[in-house]
Amino acid sequence: MHLASEIKKIALIGDYLPRKCGIATFTADLRSALTEGYPQIESFVAPVNDITSGYEYPDEARFEFNENDLDSYRRTADYLNFSNADVVCLQHEYGIYGGPAGSFILALLRDLRIPVVTTLHTILQEPGVDQRRVLQELSVLSARLVVMTEHGRSMLQKIYGVPPEKIDLIPHGIPDMPFVDPNFYKDQFDVEGKHVLLTFGLLSPNKGIENVLRALPEVVKVFPNLVYIVLGATHPNLVREHGEAYRLSLERLAKDLGIKRNISFYNRFVELEELKEFLGVADLYITPYQNAAQTTSGTLAYAFGCGKAVISTPYWHAAELLKDDHGLLVPFGDSKAMADAILSLLQDDSRRHAMRKRAYLMGREMVWSKTAQLYMKSFEKARRSPTSVSLRRLKVKTLAEDRLELPDLRLDHLNRLSDSTGIFQHAIYSLPDYHHGYCVDDNARALIATVLLEELEVEGRDLHRLAETYASFMQYAYNPEKKRFRNFMGYDRRWLEEEGSEDSQGRALWALGTCTGRSNHRDLQAWSAQLFDRALPSILDTTSPRAWAFTLLGIYEYFRRLSGNRSAAQIRDILTERLIGLFEKAATDDWLWFEDILTYANARLPEVLILAGRWADNSRAYDIGLRSLRWLVSVQKTPQGHFRPIGSNGFYPRNGKAAKFDQQPIEAHATISACLEAYRTTKDTFWQDEARTAFEWFLGRNDLGLPLYDPKTGGCCDGLHIDRVNQNQGAESTLAYLISLSEMELLEHDLKSFQKQPEAEVAV
Repeated sequence: MHLASEIKKIALIGDYLPRKCGIATFTADLRSALTEGYPQIESFVAPVNDITSGYEYPDEARFEFNENDLDSYRRTADYLNFSNADVVCLQHEYGIYGGPAGSFILALLRDLRIPVVTTLHTILQEPGVDQRRVLQELSVLSARLVVMTEHGRSMLQKIYGVPPEKIDLIPHGIPDMPFVDPNFYKDQFDVEGKHVLLTFGLLSPNKGIENVLRALPEVVKVFPNLVYIVLGATHPNLVREHGEAYRLSLERLAKDLGIKRNISFYNRFVELEELKEFLGVADLYITPYQNAAQTTSGTLAYAFGCGKAVISTPYWHAAELLKDDHGLLVPFGDSKAMADAILSLLQDDSRRHAMRKRAYLMGREMVWSKTAQLYMKSFEKARRSPTSVSLRRLKVKTLAEDRLELPDLRLDHLNRLSDSTGIFQHAIYSLPDYHHGYCVDDNARALIATVLLEELEVEGRDLHRLAETYASFMQYAYNPEKKRFRNFMGYDRRWLEEEGSEDSQGRALWALGTCTGRSNHRDLQAWSAQLFDRALPSILDTTSPRAWAFTLLGIYEYFRRLSGNRSAAQIRDILTERLIGLFEKAATDDWLWFEDILTYANARLPEVLILAGRWADNSRAYDIGLRSLRWLVSVQKTPQGHFRPIGSNGFYPRNGKAAKFDQQPIEAHATISACLEAYRTTKDTFWQDEARTAFEWFLGRNDLGLPLYDPKTGGCCDGLHIDRVNQNQGAESTLAYLISLSEMELLEHDLKSFQKQPEAEVAV
């Protein structure tokens, strides 16, 4: 019977066959059920690809997009908006979409002008910050949310605050199979007279197959002709990363247990008709998953609804579906209990067949034709849902109000990169790269970081020891004959030069000034003040505007404690005038900058002029600093509103195009620092928002939607390439992140400090 509906066209989004995964199968089965039940309705698919080459999709796949290409999500939204679809049916699983916690899909939904019904294949009881944010915004952007279990519905309400009236419970669909005796199929598999156990689905370590294997030696003592069929290809992601190591480990385990004759591995992804035959032959179906956090299992639904006697570990879906003697539950990882359960059912035909019948009768409400009807009801509800909410307003709330939380400060990688000499420049992934040795640039940054972290009173870390290590390196780096700092040192502790770059001089002075002005240790204060005084005058012989800016940062930090140093004040004024002169010579109405090209550490130049306004009462410097910084943040922001620093692969010449890549962490750090200074000085929340936008670049709000901060190591990746993140976690990038996070944390403290100052000192 064909069913009526006012809906004329449905668009489905998700994985799709021939991609080999459970959600691809689900999407294809759902579309087939909708097409069969409602042939008058047009339906098509917008599949997401996990490989750049894509797949040989059937004709119903109209528009495909790539998992890690953010722009392709927006193009997909445009296509769907133009398609005249009445409703979008989205399959959601964190791992199939790009960005932190699959957040790229939100960009697509924000641009849609069609009601969305989202099926949640995973609901986490203890979500991370990004996972919670994604699901909560997904619930706002969706007209309806579909869950497959009561437990999932309860979690949505209690954990994520989703209104109950927005949730539809629709069980996982299953094929409509007759209730037949397994012996009917056994001759097709050459297993006549044998008991057959079955597990199917993509193979991966979380499936717990090894626990069933360990149970079988006890079972085959009683049923020596038993066969355990493990049906399914190894998960494609696992194959790409580890090959067939897991499957081979299972084969070795079966050999060690002496049960090779009782195990049959079918290493392939089977289509529905063949799957029905495998389901038909099974006397028992087993799902031995390793942990409880599984809200939905398609393989369990298929086996249960087709009338199989099921033994399972008590993950959420199984505990709900198999209650009231609809199946047997055994504890996680308990092979002895698994063996007892298998034996109890194989030895009791009456109980096993009664269990099969109860499952089959209950499964009649889960067949795809019934599931399709429930989805159509959900689609109709979605069309009747209020659609007056402005997606533009929702987008503004996401970026400005519902921001990512600041991560915890972790110093694991800082400690990993440091030895008794100093901090290593580079890393290969998270491993220190000894080949490139050390440099003053990074030890200066590391000294700044430890001073700020001590100011935050980070506990449980020997920060003073680290600070002394970096300070000792800088002391040794100073060449009294040249009155300059050496920069590069080999791993063998031999200097590779007598005099470092001009920028390294500036960074060294910046670190010394910070140590003088902020350190809580008198010995470091005294040391840094003396070395600062000796090294400062030579900066006047340099020509690098960034060396001048780094030095000025050091002078202002130095003045926190020793503001009466007249020589330092004179050098401050000279360097400030030099920067003003550069700006007045180079700037035009449409190019508010100090040079004919934007290169690196750009925001440091306006930052020190804003500081001059607040600390040196220099109104001309203050005005130039604010104007040039406002212009800089405008050219470092995408139309979508996220931070895009000037790329190092070409920079940004006047009358040219800004390089989009490679994007460097030091650019985000410089922008954060400058915007925080502008905020402290002006109290204009625009600057606070800009600092936050730049910081979230580290966390994944960037052109690729990929985080550079690695919470597992505490390090930061070295940059954003056009197609990927540079996975090496060197000192420069990690320190840029750590100092940025410290400065964000110190903002509230600094604001309180400046609020106590007379108004004339706060604003120019």
